[in-house]
Amino acid sequence: MKSEVDQLMQKHGIDALLVTGPGQHNAPMVYLTGGGHITKADLIKKRGEAAVLFHHDMERDEAAKSGLITRSYKQYPWADMLKAAGNDSLKALIMRYQAMFADLGLEGGRVAVYGKADAGQAYDLFSGLQAALPDVTFTGSSLVDALGDARVTKGEDEIKRIRKMGQVTVEVVSRVHDMLSSQIAKDEMLVHPDGAPWTIKDVKSKINLWLAELGADNPEDSIFSIGRDAGVPHSSGNPEDILRLGQTIIFDIFPCEAGGGYFYDFTRTWCLGYAAEEVLAAHEQVLKVFKTIIGELTVGRSLIDFQKRTCELFHEMGHPTIDIDLTAESGYVHSIGHGLGLHVHEMPWAREGEGKKNILKPGMVFTVEPGLYYPERGMGVRLEDTVWITPEGEIEIFVDYPYDLIIPVKNHA
Repeated sequence: MKSEVDQLMQKHGIDALLVTGPGQHNAPMVYLTGGGHITKADLIKKRGEAAVLFHHDMERDEAAKSGLITRSYKQYPWADMLKAAGNDSLKALIMRYQAMFADLGLEGGRVAVYGKADAGQAYDLFSGLQAALPDVTFTGSSLVDALGDARVTKGEDEIKRIRKMGQVTVEVVSRVHDMLSSQIAKDEMLVHPDGAPWTIKDVKSKINLWLAELGADNPEDSIFSIGRDAGVPHSSGNPEDILRLGQTIIFDIFPCEAGGGYFYDFTRTWCLGYAAEEVLAAHEQVLKVFKTIIGELTVGRSLIDFQKRTCELFHEMGHPTIDIDLTAESGYVHSIGHGLGLHVHEMPWAREGEGKKNILKPGMVFTVEPGLYYPERGMGVRLEDTVWITPEGEIEIFVDYPYDLIIPVKNHA
């Protein structure tokens, strides 16, 4: 949680954090500022001290909304620095960072770097800045991730925001369900009143419209795939594919707050009108595994344990699983879930190699999403909800929504 940042900086041997980039769709910046319409900023936080947000003067009101100490770049006149740097803009930018560091008394120690920037420009900048500040050691956040560790558990306000996104998500899912069920079926296809077939493109346009109306962004698109594509876990769906009756549709939707805040993640599998026996059986098995895992989740155990348990359950049902064949493309082929917050995928993970970071504890938010995939049979089934561990150690699904497979449609016997 945010209250642990200084403690985690101490643990990782970090003297200061430097977060750069926009105030939106930039997880570390959103985490520390709350987000906002800031096109470019630098946030510097020394261990044990309040963070300072450096910003363009035109965005001073937006920066002030963060509640942080703010300083305008105007205090570091660009024209003067550019002149001193011989009109070399990179050298001038390095000089501005030197001045900012000096004003904060940051003359040495380890600085962990976060944020969004063009990779080439960032390489040039930090290479030059390292040379200009030899007593400061800049380190990538992937190696010593104090903020990442803090974000593993969520505070009350974060949980409230994720829950609201869950409510927005199921509202959109409900609208999609009702829209599809109110259409007419003809020649084994869902058709518009004018007889034109419904396509995935038609559905996605409604999803994006409704999300926007409800104050959400959809930066990573959504998955609405049918038939064979539903058998490939992250196939987003072919926009021109027709919605045909009886075929599995995987609807995986993962929007975030407007401006790139907290995400939600949710999946249901549907069939229009009817479903084949093997689809009915697969859906029943996935739902059984889902309920089993939800019922067995326990504080103090690793999420990796529940990946192994999921493989065990599907193997007992006769399906191929990736614990036996890592290259499997049919059966159960992915992990049981992942953490969720300011990224749609973050800690905890259900994969080997992350150690104690995957141990379940109060405040964690993560997904549970078993699935079965048989692209060669033109089918796939996945069910997913986002859950959190309450302060009392209970597992709670944020929002309720039915797991029904079949969507009834008009004029279909």
